[in-house]
Amino acid sequence: MALSLKFLVVTIAILALASSPSTASDPSPLQDFCVAVNDSKATVFINGKVCKDPKLVTADDFFRSGLNKPGNTSNQLGSVVTAVNVNNLPGLNTLGISVARIDFARRGLNPPHTHPRGTEVLVVLKGRLYVGFVLSNPGPNMKNKLLTKILNPGDVFVFPQGLVHFQLNVGKTNAIAFAGLSSQNPGVITIANAVFGSDPPINDNFLAKAFQVDKKVIDHLQEQFWWDNN
Repeated sequence: MALSLKFLVVTIAILALASSPSTASDPSPLQDFCVAVNDSKATVFINGKVCKDPKLVTADDFFRSGLNKPGNTSNQLGSVVTAVNVNNLPGLNTLGISVARIDFARRGLNPPHTHPRGTEVLVVLKGRLYVGFVLSNPGPNMKNKLLTKILNPGDVFVFPQGLVHFQLNVGKTNAIAFAGLSSQNPGVITIANAVFGSDPPINDNFLAKAFQVDKKVIDHLQEQFWWDNN
């Protein structure tokens, strides 16, 4: 009887911990990693930023202009992302939000990518965009589900955190969209750049087997210049 009571108490304690957001897991990091060091002179805060003395803060710390200006889309992708995050707007530090303007030339695209630390909500201001994201692996011998939509001015679409997503201008003019992200530093991983343009390159024999193609195909892809539109 005592053993059963002890087991019940332990079970309730575990369930309580698992259901408590304050103790269930560590807080989400705001950078790719944070390597521990013992030298205090070589350290930074977990979010990579040190707070400014509140007495020295000015309105300019919370201000940035320029999102009214179109970005240069004269590149291989026909798009450019102008991001406003903690790296160029210090007042965003610890606030958990950022914003970006995305400009598209005709037939321009924002290639498949992910934001490892933030959900994105996109609103179209001008043009017509084909957008979508791919769900996580569903299970053995099942295909990942693709969700897509055609967006017109005023339309809003959400890309859940960490999922691969993309945008393509399918209109007859250039297009403009704005994105809000749920992190001061959401990060960007462009799939093709990361897989085929890493430094040093990923072993081509490994990639050939992983993608089930001839190694010559991988070698060709790794020889390309993978444009970064961010």
